[in-house]
Amino acid sequence: LAPQGQLLAKSWSSLFEGSASATPRGPIYSFNGRNVLADALWPRRLAWHGSTPRGSHARRRDCQGWRSSGPGEGLATPLAGGRLLAGHRHNCSEA
Repeated sequence: LAPQGQLLAKSWSSLFEGSASATPRGPIYSFNGRNVLADALWPRRLAWHGSTPRGSHARRRDCQGWRSSGPGEGLATPLAGGRLLAGHRHNCSEA
């Protein structure tokens, strides 16, 4: 449950197994209080994670050590997709 008592997912495992219950049910707030699912600042609405679908570290796909002067790919997942650790490659330069 979110601090406001909103159910975010039916279970911890549902966030990773791809069930429909993993789709966000309420707002997700950034550290500066913006609703990531509705604010225009996040047009792609991705969860950047750098993990394999089983939850282990995806080496060279986590944007760790990336610099704007060089290429790099990280793994991210659309928040509305229902599979938090589904790895889709994205350029580390993407906002």
